[in-house]
Amino acid sequence: MIDPLLVVLAGVVVIALATVIGPRFNVAGPLVLLAVGAGVSLLPFVPPFAVNPEVILVGVLPPLLYSAAVQLPAIEFRRDFAPIAGLSVLLVVVSSVLLGLFFWAVIPGLGLALGIALGAILSPTDAVATSIAKRLGISPRVVTMLEGESLLNDATALVLLRTAVAAVASGFAFGDALLNFAWAVILALVLGAAVGWANLRVRERIANSAANTALSFTVPFIAYLPTEHLGGSGLVAAVVAGIVTGQGAARRFTPEQRISDRLNWRTIELILEGAVFLVFGLELKDIVRANLEEHEGLWHGTWLALSALAIALLVRAAWVTGLIAVQARRSRSLDRHEGRVDDARERLDAFERQLRDGTLARPPRSDDPERTRRRIGWMRSRISRTVADLNYYRDTPLDLRHGSIIVWAGMRGVVTLAAAQTLPEGTAQRPLLIFVAFLVALFSLVLQGLTLSAVVRGVGLAGEGGEGPSREEQRALDAELRDAASAAVQSGSLRRRDGRAFPAELVERAGARLVRPPDEDASERVRDLLELRLASIGAMRRRLGDVSRDGRYSTAALRHALAELDADELSLELRIDDGEDD
Repeated sequence: MIDPLLVVLAGVVVIALATVIGPRFNVAGPLVLLAVGAGVSLLPFVPPFAVNPEVILVGVLPPLLYSAAVQLPAIEFRRDFAPIAGLSVLLVVVSSVLLGLFFWAVIPGLGLALGIALGAILSPTDAVATSIAKRLGISPRVVTMLEGESLLNDATALVLLRTAVAAVASGFAFGDALLNFAWAVILALVLGAAVGWANLRVRERIANSAANTALSFTVPFIAYLPTEHLGGSGLVAAVVAGIVTGQGAARRFTPEQRISDRLNWRTIELILEGAVFLVFGLELKDIVRANLEEHEGLWHGTWLALSALAIALLVRAAWVTGLIAVQARRSRSLDRHEGRVDDARERLDAFERQLRDGTLARPPRSDDPERTRRRIGWMRSRISRTVADLNYYRDTPLDLRHGSIIVWAGMRGVVTLAAAQTLPEGTAQRPLLIFVAFLVALFSLVLQGLTLSAVVRGVGLAGEGGEGPSREEQRALDAELRDAASAAVQSGSLRRRDGRAFPAELVERAGARLVRPPDEDASERVRDLLELRLASIGAMRRRLGDVSRDGRYSTAALRHALAELDADELSLELRIDDGEDD
């Protein structure tokens, strides 16, 4: 009997090594883990291996989806929410129904509801495609669409699966199924948002970064469990809690807390995702053996899986073609939208001039000048965000080349593997259905995963984007933050951490030098300069919060700047505290 602890330790080591070695041979780490697991399972001394699917659905998927949602590029997600929603909801429903009709027609004795259940299992795409796409330098807009789709379509598929399985037991009623689906999603949205809001409020009051991160590990489960108990989609709740947390972290958490969260959650994500693929490889031998015993061969399940994968890809290709056509038509109307925005800006400028000169024919209803100024500022922010959105659509157009990548990057993976095993015991032809699901995931990961880089090169989009912001964008944002810091210093409004004012001579002398840290920190004068620089970071954070709302900069650029400020602040605090100890 092998010690379970040794198995866990060996698994962690294999996951870590596969993550490092795989990319060197241009192979995704999950594919390496899949091969390793299958190879180990063939060893004669390795016993049958099986993991309860509830462990994956409850213990693995909520934290995985929560972690991805926290890092979701919110600005770009908002801009492409309509196509992402189409891919993650409507496409999943259409694919599930068409696959269900296919299985109903070719598998004797299989009802339509159970066929749709299997279709729902095979429909959601996997987040592993996003990691491969990022490494290949695909357009950030395509990556965002793939990432948003993989986050939301899991929940759609599982809610549809649960509805179809219930219909197998009690009969199918379209109205009831639709109401159950709507209830599952709406309840998840409400509870997920509430948990995310409470997470921000509670954790901002906990200064210890280790304890703070430890609490974050409970958040996806706090969102998932009560939502599932009340009949909602726990995965949607975990995703919503992650999105709310990700958007509020920059404003409510300290630099130490953000850095701790980022590093620890990256490790958790690596181990959990790797473990699923490793387990899949280990279970493959016994799944094959069960089908050999029941169907006297593997061809029946193999041709079903190949046919299902072909249908899924054809449906996806048709859907994405329509999506690209809609985006192209939208691009052709950009000039008209820009004209409307220019008219709105001119009217607002004229209103502000007349308000200032006192020549307005119809003065504002409110006599409060501050309220009027806030309203004008809000309208200017809306106009600025609209202009940034239009520039985004103009600078990152989508064509059929991008569409081909979106189609081919739609791999099946973790959710398909876990959901297949949740089919109730006693389900008609359950071993065959599980085998088909496993083969679809296997063929998809191997075929599409190994050839995605070739497709990207073939359509001429290799190196079109990257994981980080462009140098030009980052320089522009850095300059804006330095200007904010310089203005704050010159205004004399900055204070030390203990509330005392800085010497006027120091403020006057600092000027633009505040962005360059001094070479030594022994004297009181240098400590004052360090304190001044630390205080100026607060002004830079406020400006960063302002520009993050108007959409002029990408999420990647904003997060890069926030990470730099966090690192700079921690370094300054350490140097100041060390100087005080001396």
